[in-house]
Amino acid sequence: MKNLLIALLLAGNTSLFAGTVDTATIFSSSMQKNIKCVVIKPASYKKKKNSYAVVYLLHGYSGKYSDWVRLVPGLLRYADDFQLLIVCPDGGYSSWYFDSPLDSAMRYETHVSSEVIQFIDANYRTIPNRRHRAITGLSMGGHGGMFLGWRHADVYGACGSMSGGVDINASRLKYDISKRIGDTIAYADNWKKLAVINMIEQRPADSLAIIFDCGTEDFYYEPNKRLHQKMLQLHIAHDYIERPGQHNWPYWQNAVQYQLLYFHNYFTKPETR
Repeated sequence: MKNLLIALLLAGNTSLFAGTVDTATIFSSSMQKNIKCVVIKPASYKKKKNSYAVVYLLHGYSGKYSDWVRLVPGLLRYADDFQLLIVCPDGGYSSWYFDSPLDSAMRYETHVSSEVIQFIDANYRTIPNRRHRAITGLSMGGHGGMFLGWRHADVYGACGSMSGGVDINASRLKYDISKRIGDTIAYADNWKKLAVINMIEQRPADSLAIIFDCGTEDFYYEPNKRLHQKMLQLHIAHDYIERPGQHNWPYWQNAVQYQLLYFHNYFTKPETR
């Protein structure tokens, strides 16, 4: 009976200090439709008038905005632990977070890196500058985290990827990529310039804090390892982690807490002049 009482008290304390989840609807002017988004707030959000740093967390191919919070409920605790907002936008079934040059109805680069951020900054207590924004994700969203972070370094100060498709050329006949950027012959230049592994050759004006990881049994392991080696050659500072794991939720459930810790440390590190 005593042990049961202790367990109930612990359960009560856990819920007392857990974060809370909003599901917001954001109108996309670029695509002329409403798109949903999850916002995870720390428990302190209601009690204090603090402003918070934000991590934008992207889903993978065939996924949606609710995947992360549904499959990794620990995110509510991490929002508390690291005192930040976690925002999970919707990237469509297979947008790859591109503004498609072929389809004006697919403008998810604009949606995530402009429309979502404007909405979050207008409706939540954020610290609205790049030094307090990070973006990462899994698989297609891992590509998105690095792709958007690199292209919008004026918006994000840190970016990352978990099991990311960091070289889209490794998936030439898969995952609808050709529907977004064209076939590999007529639109060969898109396949070159829009691949993260090539984009890093053109450094953004603003420096980025970068973290990415991949499981050694993942089908994207080799491209991630090549990206790491290329960054070393180009002297681009980054954190790279490889560990046993596959392209699945058990891996991402484990990986995300390390990435959130990395971003927390970045947000709270004193700026150097």
